[in-house]
Amino acid sequence: MLIEKEIHGEEAMEGLGASFASVLNTGGVVYLEGDLGMGKTTLVRGVLHGLGYVGPVKSPTYTIVEPYEIKTLEAFHFDLYRMADAEELEYMGIRDYFSESSLCLIEWAEMGRGVLPEADLVVRLSLIRQGRKVLIESQTEKGHTALALWSDVITA
Repeated sequence: MLIEKEIHGEEAMEGLGASFASVLNTGGVVYLEGDLGMGKTTLVRGVLHGLGYVGPVKSPTYTIVEPYEIKTLEAFHFDLYRMADAEELEYMGIRDYFSESSLCLIEWAEMGRGVLPEADLVVRLSLIRQGRKVLIESQTEKGHTALALWSDVITA
């Protein structure tokens, strides 16, 4: 399944993330793709705030991962932009972050190819006119279910 949206402005991107949070509250693996400055971290901020996290959400460019405790869900925001080799992820214990009840939001997932688990959902952000095109594609059964539910939410 594939959903396409046009977003104009930072506030709208956060709002999209917040609405998307409604189907991510049981966890999953989400890859965020797009060039620098496309709004990946802004979307993650919206998702985390939509899940009930109160506080700042910063890009984990230098720390690689930022954990967030949200009610019964553990969320992890990864930024793999600075990874030189996917093997580095093994040294940091990357597999420990992925469980049935964790939400892993991964920017620059292509840098971890071969080590990261399959994405349930892939979000692709690209530049259009004065905004962003957002394509959200499901890759697994869990992702198909989440995207179908979200489709119902955004069209209601």
